[in-house]
Amino acid sequence: MTATLLALTPAEVRARLASGRAVLVDIREPDEFARSHVPGARSVPLSRLDAVPLPAGAEMVFTCRSGMRTAGACDRLAAQVEGPAYVLEGGLDAWSKAGLPLAVDAKAPLEIMRQVQIAAGSLVLLGVLLGWLVAPGFFALAAFVGAGLTFAGATGFCGMARLLMLAPWNRPRAA
Repeated sequence: MTATLLALTPAEVRARLASGRAVLVDIREPDEFARSHVPGARSVPLSRLDAVPLPAGAEMVFTCRSGMRTAGACDRLAAQVEGPAYVLEGGLDAWSKAGLPLAVDAKAPLEIMRQVQIAAGSLVLLGVLLGWLVAPGFFALAAFVGAGLTFAGATGFCGMARLLMLAPWNRPRAA
C-alpha cells in the first residue's frame, strides 16, 4: 500500500513524539545528522533508505534540514511505510525556529557538501584573482574547478568531496 506524506507543524510532531505514537526519521546524511538533529530522531539517510528497515506499527514522520529533500523524495518515502506517513513541515529549520530542542555538536565538522562549496568557491575566486593580478594562466584553476563541479553534477561523483572526507577534521573522533 502506498501512503501519502501529510505535513505536520513542529508542534504537532513534538506532541506525537511525546505521546510515543510517532518515530521521527531524519533522512539527511550521517555528517549532517552528527552536526544537529532532533533528540531521539533516527538517522536513516535517503541514500540508504531501501537498506534500513523502518519500525512497524508507529507513525513515521520524515524530516530533513529545510523540507526540500523530503518533498523531492515523498513518493519514495511514502512507499517505505504502510498507512499514513508524515513530514515535518519546514524540516529542522522550522523545528529550531519554533524554539524546540536540538541536539547540536558544534565540534562535528561541517557537512561535506558545505565544505565542497567553500573549497570550490575559494579556488575559483583565487584562480580569478590570480588570473587578473598575476598571470592569465591562473584562470585555468577556475576553469578546472568549474569542470569538476559540472562533472560531479552530471555523474553524481564528486572527487573533491572524496578528498575532503579524508581530511583529518573529517575523520571519526575517538569515543
